[in-house]
Amino acid sequence: MTLEPQVSAELLALRDQVRYVQGGLVASADGLVVAHDLSGVEPEGLAALTAAAIGVAKRLSEATGQGGFEESVTRGEHGYIAVYAAGSSAVLTTLAGSETNIGRLHLRGRRAAAHIGALVDAAIHQHQGGR
Repeated sequence: MTLEPQVSAELLALRDQVRYVQGGLVASADGLVVAHDLSGVEPEGLAALTAAAIGVAKRLSEATGQGGFEESVTRGEHGYIAVYAAGSSAVLTTLAGSETNIGRLHLRGRRAAAHIGALVDAAIHQHQGGR
């Protein structure tokens, strides 16, 4: 079974659970797209930007003694970009409108990231075990 349909289902569920979520992306920590539910945003470009932003966020978190990266939120004039660590090697990036309840986005986004992380980590473990 391939990973993409399961991850895509999680992205769709997140969109259904949180009003004004515009889409999501799951990518490896180095910027390779696993799955996405985006419209009007180029997934490969967003994955690359996310990887760069995560690199800075990780250094910031570690340099200030706050521990390893868990999540980052950017608020723009028209909404939010929330990025969550998803397991040991992936990230979940969500785009949401300014009307979004950010608390609900965090609650559902963290749960989705945990589930997606488990799926990705299991797939990596299975792939490595098959060598």
